[in-house]
Amino acid sequence: MVNMRSAVATRRQFLTVGGVALAGAVLSRNVAAGIIKDVGASWSGGPSASPASSAAATPSATATATPTPTPAPTPATVTIPVPVYQQSMVLDCETAALQQGLAYYGINVSQSELFAAEYADTRLPVMGANHTVLRWGNPYTNFVGYVNGSDWTPTGFGVFWPVIQRLARAHGLPNAIGGEGFAPRRIYSELAAGHPVQVWIQTRFARVQLGSWTAWDGTQVRYSYAEHSVTLSGVSPTQVRVNDVLNASQYWVSKSLFEANFAEFNNMAVIFE
Repeated sequence: MVNMRSAVATRRQFLTVGGVALAGAVLSRNVAAGIIKDVGASWSGGPSASPASSAAATPSATATATPTPTPAPTPATVTIPVPVYQQSMVLDCETAALQQGLAYYGINVSQSELFAAEYADTRLPVMGANHTVLRWGNPYTNFVGYVNGSDWTPTGFGVFWPVIQRLARAHGLPNAIGGEGFAPRRIYSELAAGHPVQVWIQTRFARVQLGSWTAWDGTQVRYSYAEHSVTLSGVSPTQVRVNDVLNASQYWVSKSLFEANFAEFNNMAVIFE
């Protein structure tokens, strides 16, 4: 991996202008072309419904009916009044995103209280060639690293869905659903039903090269130096709305950009319901 210090020193550097996701453009100017993947080349767009066809009855035996596709229903734009918070610790986006989801249901818990129950494993990683991580903690069981550390050095990383689901259930959402491999259609359906969804992406929807380390317990962990988590709070026919805890902002991104980025962490999500 080429040196990305100037581009990925911390998640807080991935800010946008006017709410437009610009991280990919910034990185493409500052990082070797091999680091940034072309979203357009790797993704052709969001899911689409296949219209059904039906032939109308003809008044004459000699007339030929022209099949007319029945258009798929156009979903309405749905927004969920999820409060927008800013993460209070440098690398604790996951806890802040959880806090937003809980707050929507009237459950107010501080980030510090939630984080304390993530039982951070502060051991430092074993590094390999080209600034890769060989061994580190298991984010499926604990927050990995120092929460106020650096994700580039790296001295800190984050936490994954099982811990967030556990905390959501413990604090009043027993039906919270977490996992990996969620189809984008499922995410859109949950949003349309009024359920906020926490997802794992890359900061500001950048496309930073992924790697994998082996946790102390043998678990394989997918990672990037721009791992991030946000809460989705709305859906339209072409976009999803993002509550981004990085700087307490709210903005819309295209479904195609979301889906390509969502896939980076194996479609990982926690549905708050």
